[in-house]
Amino acid sequence: MASVTPSPVGAQPNAAAALGLHRRLDLDETLAVLLADGLLTEPDLKRVRADVRTTRGRTELHPLVLVANLKLADARHPDKPLSLEVLTEWLAHRAGLPYVKIDPMKIDVAAVTQVVSHAYANRYRILPIAVSSMQVVFATSEPFDTRWLADLGHILHRDIQRVVASPLDVSRYLTEWWGVQRSIQRAKDAKNDIHDGRAILNFEQLVELGKAGDVGVDDHHVVHIVDWLLQYAFEQRASDIHLEPRRETSPIRFRIDGVMHKVFELPTPVMTAVTSRIKILGRMDVAEKRRPQDGRIKTRSQGGREVELRLSSMPTAFGEKMVMRIFDPDIVVKEFRQLGFSAEEEKIWREFVDRPHGIVLVTGPTGSGKTTTLYSTLKVLATPDINVCTVEDPIEMVSPEFNQMQVHQAIDLDFAAGVRTLMRQDPDIIMVGEIRDLETAQMAVQASLTGHLVLSTLHTNDAPSALTRLLDLGVPNYLIQSTLTGIVAQRLVRTLCPHCKVETPLDVQAWAALTHHSHLAPPAKNYGPKGCLECRKTGFLGRTGIYEMLRVSPAIRALIQPQMDLAKLTATALNEGMQPLRASAAAQVARGITTIPEVIHVLPPVD
Repeated sequence: MASVTPSPVGAQPNAAAALGLHRRLDLDETLAVLLADGLLTEPDLKRVRADVRTTRGRTELHPLVLVANLKLADARHPDKPLSLEVLTEWLAHRAGLPYVKIDPMKIDVAAVTQVVSHAYANRYRILPIAVSSMQVVFATSEPFDTRWLADLGHILHRDIQRVVASPLDVSRYLTEWWGVQRSIQRAKDAKNDIHDGRAILNFEQLVELGKAGDVGVDDHHVVHIVDWLLQYAFEQRASDIHLEPRRETSPIRFRIDGVMHKVFELPTPVMTAVTSRIKILGRMDVAEKRRPQDGRIKTRSQGGREVELRLSSMPTAFGEKMVMRIFDPDIVVKEFRQLGFSAEEEKIWREFVDRPHGIVLVTGPTGSGKTTTLYSTLKVLATPDINVCTVEDPIEMVSPEFNQMQVHQAIDLDFAAGVRTLMRQDPDIIMVGEIRDLETAQMAVQASLTGHLVLSTLHTNDAPSALTRLLDLGVPNYLIQSTLTGIVAQRLVRTLCPHCKVETPLDVQAWAALTHHSHLAPPAKNYGPKGCLECRKTGFLGRTGIYEMLRVSPAIRALIQPQMDLAKLTATALNEGMQPLRASAAAQVARGITTIPEVIHVLPPVD
């Protein structure tokens, strides 16, 4: 549902009397109690009153919002701001009610919006956030206004529980939740009216309704749902949006920090309409529902950042499944250290990519961050005097710093043909999206031999296995010896939330299992997840990389043979200083960045 912070049982003495029983909070009374409780000073109080006098319309705002907007210091802790969350917690304490930070991803919006009408909820500024057969939980920012309490208790025949939440959250979700539900119902009704098989034509007419009005009004219900969905995903830091059709109700799931979360359910006819709307935006063939398709949408977040979405549709038993991968330019960082490289790993990586020619490979499974590493590297390398060209399938992120070409199998433009074309474009650096076959590998080798730096990816578990993969593709060992500069294997692990991580006892057995090759000393302090408002109670916020870097030294080159002994080559690389993935993972644990269970989850199994 939401995260609840318990408050003392029973309201503070005279709290209701001081702040106004059975009515909304009054600004002057609220300021007087804040002053008495030591949150505000006398000069602060005068500043608030002066600000309200000089700004028209401010009196309609909630008193706590008026105070929070001035960004005053908390008089009890002068080094901390008197934020809206601090003020809301204070109000909950005063009212003797639990404080809640609403997490919309944990609310069953379809259920809570059926409890009361939007008009009634808006009238009393109450927001239902949890419903069961026995009780309903309402969030409010007006805990002393209880005029609605007895009425709803009689009507609903259920126990009514109250919690206190931020007035901005209550106001926002009062608008959003009923608006989205109304759009879903209207879209459902419109789709149910279609019986003659001309769903596409009718839906396009539906989308055209009321284009003169603002997006989000009821006539634009499908448009409204899609816009809300995209903005919601950006806010939640989702990397992927999954629309999954089922027989009756179809779930929407977000992938956040590598973990899938169910966030919403739509009636399947509405999901079909939403999918069609997204296909229109992505310039896909709306009428074609039997073949998989790809598309792309460029849009903006509420903060004004340009965000790109890559679309992929797939026919399933109950309709088209749509996955939207979100490419936020902010994730393509410029500093190698921000990728998770240690100082030594950054030095080795720079050695690989600062050479004028040679092949550098990045390996790992899908979703291990290979693309982010390559794009971040290319952005650093793409200076005005360097010509950077890429051939990709598809182009992950359009970037003005380099020249990007898309693979098109239908016209026989594959990776190999793309590299062949790029070699005539006077490139300095070539990035090949993936080496999948012998022809592409041969073209990459040829590009390297003719004096170009080639960056590419492979799907292997670790760095030494990339050599075996190239040999299996049919690349002659002597060409690998003469062109390959280095190989990096990587994984992504969730990072502990810096706002709430806590010191925990080290699992000595798990640490020993993680470090049995490298024999690293246990860290002085070990940290684990706790969960707070910033990380949505997960204990993790963001992801970072762990790396295994293999230099192709003379000793390694000598071992690259048609019948190569992979175990011997790996042992040689370790003797020459290659830190295996497990050692990089252990170092991130020792720095307090992540946890042992997190890294064990993504590491390849030990042979």
